[in-house]
Amino acid sequence: MFKQGLFSLTLSALAVASLTAFPAVAKLTLSGEVSQGGLIVGQATPGAVVKLNDKMLKVSKQGQFAFGFSRDDNTSYQLLVTNPDGTTEQKTLTPKGREYKIQRINGIKKSIMKPNPKAVARAKKDSAQVKAARAKDSNLTAFADGFAAPIKGIVTGVYGSQRFYNGVPKTPHYGLDYAGKKGDPVKAPADGVITLNVPDMFYSGGTMIIDHGHGISSTFLHLSDSYVKVGDKVKQGDVVAAVGSTGRSTGPHLDWRVNWFNVRLDPALALKANINQQ
Repeated sequence: MFKQGLFSLTLSALAVASLTAFPAVAKLTLSGEVSQGGLIVGQATPGAVVKLNDKMLKVSKQGQFAFGFSRDDNTSYQLLVTNPDGTTEQKTLTPKGREYKIQRINGIKKSIMKPNPKAVARAKKDSAQVKAARAKDSNLTAFADGFAAPIKGIVTGVYGSQRFYNGVPKTPHYGLDYAGKKGDPVKAPADGVITLNVPDMFYSGGTMIIDHGHGISSTFLHLSDSYVKVGDKVKQGDVVAAVGSTGRSTGPHLDWRVNWFNVRLDPALALKANINQQ
């Protein structure tokens, strides 16, 4: 009788263990626009392994992850999720193509087109600092809580637009420009940590980068002032800087950029990605 009861208890304990060995399998959920420049935020079962083609994606303890598509990306991706219990989920993702605003300007003097060697050298130094900040792969998961516009203002410049001077293509615009007055408050679009704060970069002037986790970051350009320092933690809505016209700028405005590591994303599409509000 005692042995039988003990055997029953052992079986019951094993049954409980088998139920709790793995988290309940949650259906893979994605938020964001599968489009060129799009930010995708995902939710998988905690403990899952996630691959995008051959790239392993960082997954938080809660099962959150993120990735994005570049301006001209037309690759067909296989998103493969392997759950802790061995089951798999797979999605095929092909970013939708977009048409961008193109401006062609001819008759520019060659002397104007030729860059100043000193300016080029300084710009390369600035670029190295920016790349280093954007390469950070922290465990923050602020990207999963969504983004809010950093300033209230009219949008005057959009992602992906490009100019051609004398038929030569220039680097596309990778930000979202907001009109503003010098000194207007600039707010953190999501929680994060300040990873770069330089007041006088050659092209971008006052430049700030906020890390939101897993390679997702925000960059502010042409700032006239900043109210935080590198290493500071900020919350969504905190005033971190002021609108300006520093660097190579024609007037006060905020240029907001969003990246997934070195992949430049469209901030307007980042505003649509929020896994925690689905």
